[in-house]
Amino acid sequence: MSAATVETAEQEPFNRRTLFWGVFASLFAAAGFFLLSTYAPDFRQPSNGGATPLSSGGTGYAGLVKWLRLTGNSPSMARSESDMAHYALLIVTISPESDPEALDHILELREDLPTLFVLPKWQTLPLQEHEGWEMKIERLPDSVVNDWLGRIAKAKLGIGKSTVQQLDIEGNMVAAPDELQWVADDHPIVAAGNGKAVVTEIPDKPFYILTDPDLINNAGLKDPAKATAVLDLIASLQEGPVMFDLTLHGAGRKYDLAKLLVEPPFLALTLSILAAAALAFLHGLGRFGPPRADLRAIAFGKRALVDTTAMLLRRAGRLGELGDRYAALMRVRAGALLGAPHGLQGEALDRWLDSRDKDETDGFTARSQAAAVAKNLTQMREAAERLHAWTARRLGERR
Repeated sequence: MSAATVETAEQEPFNRRTLFWGVFASLFAAAGFFLLSTYAPDFRQPSNGGATPLSSGGTGYAGLVKWLRLTGNSPSMARSESDMAHYALLIVTISPESDPEALDHILELREDLPTLFVLPKWQTLPLQEHEGWEMKIERLPDSVVNDWLGRIAKAKLGIGKSTVQQLDIEGNMVAAPDELQWVADDHPIVAAGNGKAVVTEIPDKPFYILTDPDLINNAGLKDPAKATAVLDLIASLQEGPVMFDLTLHGAGRKYDLAKLLVEPPFLALTLSILAAAALAFLHGLGRFGPPRADLRAIAFGKRALVDTTAMLLRRAGRLGELGDRYAALMRVRAGALLGAPHGLQGEALDRWLDSRDKDETDGFTARSQAAAVAKNLTQMREAAERLHAWTARRLGERR
């Protein structure tokens, strides 16, 4: 191994290729962590129960999702407005904590598309000792359920208990849920007696309302007869794909700065900044020319002294007062250099200096007055150059 190679190895203890791949792996891991942490809330399964398609609690609908998947009609999840634009039966499960404005937005987006709205029924609390479990507290007041129902159709829950013990769902006789919720309807899809409906259709719109969620939620599907009837009910409403809504439960509606950076239209700006940073990084990998030596904070020499003094005068705002003082200094200097009689001062010295001009009209006095009235740097520089030129010329004539 040559001496040059040994010296290079001592100066670079790490291989450049190893460093490059180490930095690349770190950046790649950081980008992956950023993306996963940004979108994790949208895909995280709720752990506190609730009437959502991902909840395994009694009032949740994860059982229906799994049941449809096992029977060959694998449902999709609508997490954004673009997802809800597909022509599929959208099942919207309403919980007491849902956003009313989000429901109004769904009604607007799905105006001409088949949609099944499932009303809420129970007030629950999550069980702390069992993740995903919940405890039923009481039935929701009719006024709360009617607020949600009134946003979908001009209807209200029926008053009084239903005496029906069984429901006919597409020819399947199943036990009626406890404390059955129903609405008045002369042409029900699923009837709970004369003029009472558990599943009803809104006129002039492909909207359906399931008034009692205990027919299709996790607690209801423990009955095999209900599980079979639910498949026939969904098939009768819409043949084809089924989709569950998650936007009503918060998915796709929580925008933050991180999402704005990685989604259009700001994605192009983010990529441009990353590309510029990568180019700057590559540019900095190699040195162009020898390293620049560190300079003194305060330089030596007359020029440094003059520059420092000028900087201080400029910051103090005293440049406008230097013109007449410079003219007086140049008068004394010119008199000393040209051999003016001792004792001459002021106007007498000006007259003596003007007498050196012979036939010139632009003499020393005119130039010194121009310097005295100068108020900015440009005027001061021109006047100083003229005074210096006059003194140098007269001194040359004397020699």
